[in-house]
Amino acid sequence: MKLISLFNHKGGVSKTTTTFNLGWMLADLGHKTLIVDADPQCNLTAIVLDYKSIEDIEEFYQHNSQCDIFTGVEPVLSGTQEKISAAKPIQTSNRNLYLLAGNIKLAEAETQISVAVTTSRAIPALQNIPGSFRELLHKTALEKKFDFVLIDMSPSVGALNEILLMTSDFFVVPTSPDFFCAQAIISLSSVLPRWNDEIKKFRDENLTYPMPDTPPKFLGIISQKYRPRSGSPAKSFQKWIDSIKKTVDSHLIPTLVPHEMTISKEKFKNHVDADSPYNLANIADFNSLIAQSQKFNVPIFALSDEQIEQGGVILGNMKESQKKFKDVFKCLAESIEKLTDEG
Repeated sequence: MKLISLFNHKGGVSKTTTTFNLGWMLADLGHKTLIVDADPQCNLTAIVLDYKSIEDIEEFYQHNSQCDIFTGVEPVLSGTQEKISAAKPIQTSNRNLYLLAGNIKLAEAETQISVAVTTSRAIPALQNIPGSFRELLHKTALEKKFDFVLIDMSPSVGALNEILLMTSDFFVVPTSPDFFCAQAIISLSSVLPRWNDEIKKFRDENLTYPMPDTPPKFLGIISQKYRPRSGSPAKSFQKWIDSIKKTVDSHLIPTLVPHEMTISKEKFKNHVDADSPYNLANIADFNSLIAQSQKFNVPIFALSDEQIEQGGVILGNMKESQKKFKDVFKCLAESIEKLTDEG
């Protein structure tokens, strides 16, 4: 099982859409895959399950016990002696793709998780909270035989994201071409090493649920949400894409290397056909295809002609865009396969 977080504390970078499409493609390539909605806003859950109302959500949880991440760790959060057990993910319309649903109660647990991270030495009962998330995902993956677990995280630097990222084996940072995303990369250069230092005390093997012995490794960024022109990003977008790539190389990587939190540049070059180190993929704006994807609860590259709901020249153009997205996500999934292969 390979546990991969998609994280950027800058919002609006298409983390949720990318998680869904990447998870589906990994499933299409034959990997049994679990996508995890760890954002209290539950956007990934809404995309997959097509929520129409509050009543739909309530009915879903009533008929699917232990289907969400909060319920899975609640025994530890509530302080009971009950052991963490495997969750019961929901199968999507792709036979190899499953969802561990989100829950708004994760937002309520944020304060408790923060206290656990910062003051657990004084309160022993809190020491197993960080590792409980890893235990839940690990047990679920083993029982259900998942090859990949992808975590869709919220855009914040709160304690919940801290333990989710440090629970992972690898992480990817989706980006958008703008000034704020470039600043976010600089911010991550200080946030991520600090998280690694803070979590060290939870790697104690004497804990019931210890954190992993080693920190997660950075696989790369995904450059996305740009408008293409002649097959490449328009000049105004390319400026910020180049700036973000440079910032990754000059700020993020040098701070991650001493903490062993990144794959090597050599490994990346050996396994990924990319325009620059640590740039996993270039994904253009999803444009009108995203609305159809969300309407029918399938990734953009799995939409049928009927689901695109267009005809003539417009259908032809959208099918051409659809094929490009399929090629990009297939290449991205194959890169993830190679980079996470320990062989």
